[in-house]
Amino acid sequence: ETADDPLMTFRASNVAGTGQLARQAATAGVKRLVFVSSIKVNGEETATGFNEGDTPAPQDPYGQTKWEAEQILSQISNETGLETVIVRPPLVYGPGVKGNLARLLSWVERGVPLPLAGICNARSLIGIDNFTNTLHACLTHPAAAGRTYLVRDGEDISTPELVRRLGHHLDKPARLFALPPLLLERLAGLVGRRADAQRLTGSLIVDDSRIRRELGWLPPRTLDEGLALMTRAWLNSAG
Repeated sequence: ETADDPLMTFRASNVAGTGQLARQAATAGVKRLVFVSSIKVNGEETATGFNEGDTPAPQDPYGQTKWEAEQILSQISNETGLETVIVRPPLVYGPGVKGNLARLLSWVERGVPLPLAGICNARSLIGIDNFTNTLHACLTHPAAAGRTYLVRDGEDISTPELVRRLGHHLDKPARLFALPPLLLERLAGLVGRRADAQRLTGSLIVDDSRIRRELGWLPPRTLDEGLALMTRAWLNSAG
């Protein structure tokens, strides 16, 4: 994302690299390839629930190139017979998490007051254990061939509630106060963090009914169990 030409850089990895891997896999006799795409193919924000039938609407080079890679895989599959499965996860969290969640963990642990109490949103997440379980199902289930799936833990969560649960698992009080979300986004924009703020204030909900229906998939861990494992690993690494 910091390259002079992010779109070209992402295309070299996400599109050209994926296409090369898929063709070599087909040549080597691999039966099925499971591709980890991104919910960013659908878009950045929705309060009604993204699903697999939505018209792709990527908003940045990463999402755009993930969508291009999906199209390349479809072409290679038609040409070679390689079975492909596309998985578009939302935010994947777990031990070693980075980005906004890592910052939230750090702020909550240090007792930093956070202006997030006024946010009324909902976000779909998926824990790393649930996600790897998803990939195994996509690799092994006969009905998965040629399909695209959206996945999530099963419980959507607001940003304030997420902070409260992190505080609970860190044994720290969540110090929340209210600031209008629009003002929060504008202030974040002054320091180049508007996109990060929008991910904290906006909603991104995933409809995972297809994978549950077609593969009988259910997440082995709850959202709260996944958050507990993540915070435990955070505390161990900090200590």
